[in-house]
Amino acid sequence: MTGWHASDDVVARYSDGSLPETDAWSLEKHLEGCGTCAARVSRAAREGAAGAVLAEVRDAVLTAVLESAPATAARHATATSPSATAPTPTAVPTAPSVPGVPTAPPVPTAPPAPAASRRPRAVGGRLGWILWAAGPALRGAWAGAVALVAVGALALAYGGGFDGTRPLLLAVAPIVPVAGVALSYGRHADPLHEIVATSPSGGLRLMLMRTAAVLAVSVPLLTSAGLLLPATDPRLPQAPAAAAWLLPALALTLATLALSGYAGCRTASAVVGGGWLLALAAPLLTAPDPGLTARLAQRLSLYFTGATPQWGWAAAAALCALLLAARRSAYDRLETM
Repeated sequence: MTGWHASDDVVARYSDGSLPETDAWSLEKHLEGCGTCAARVSRAAREGAAGAVLAEVRDAVLTAVLESAPATAARHATATSPSATAPTPTAVPTAPSVPGVPTAPPVPTAPPAPAASRRPRAVGGRLGWILWAAGPALRGAWAGAVALVAVGALALAYGGGFDGTRPLLLAVAPIVPVAGVALSYGRHADPLHEIVATSPSGGLRLMLMRTAAVLAVSVPLLTSAGLLLPATDPRLPQAPAAAAWLLPALALTLATLALSGYAGCRTASAVVGGGWLLALAAPLLTAPDPGLTARLAQRLSLYFTGATPQWGWAAAAALCALLLAARRSAYDRLETM
């Protein structure tokens, strides 16, 4: 049990049945280990509109048990007595006998089996669960901020006539998913994070689901913006291709997830994002050559262009994925205290 407790609004909505199914399921998981919240929910149910119905059901159950007790005792005594006989199986009716033709004996049949109860499916099914799990990564200001970055790059290139827009976008694009992970997982992103993270669908599985939603939003928007940007000035060094940032972004995102198991999402995102910006800015500020845009394009080409850098990013992504798999249990209660 942790120091977190369900709010009065969540308890009231759970008692009157208006709480969404996924949130109600998470709250029920929390109630298994929190006697305080369980007592509050029980009290709210008794005091609410369902209290009278629950009292009637309780009285009806007690009355039925008391009335059936003598009959049950009599049946038990009859069944255990030596004279008790087994019920006779039902026989299938035979056809009328025909002279000279022997008739077959009746074949007993088993009583009809009770119909199997079908478990009702949740509203929305798997798709509804996916949308709920990815919710903080798709709603709020983050998705709009990614679209603003893409549209701003196009406006800066075509409206402002800035020749260094492509290198600038490629420098920022790899850390956009890193920021999205920081804003989509944790206590600050989900009001019910503590009970959601400790549920069977929480932990690393939920974090990977929201990371996939972050990538699904940022990758198409930023890649499309990079493809639509005009070519750089021939007098400047050629910037990497519009999709060259994808593998570095994947490696940085997995590094953020791996580091989150030690320090939390926000700290890990700050460390990884800050390290990437420092790796770009430090050589630019110390280089004596003029032309910031030209030096940025050269630095990005060194990090992105060619088989050696891309294979290096792929190896880094694989190592981070192995670390995630090895420490998956560390994410079961991440940021729940």
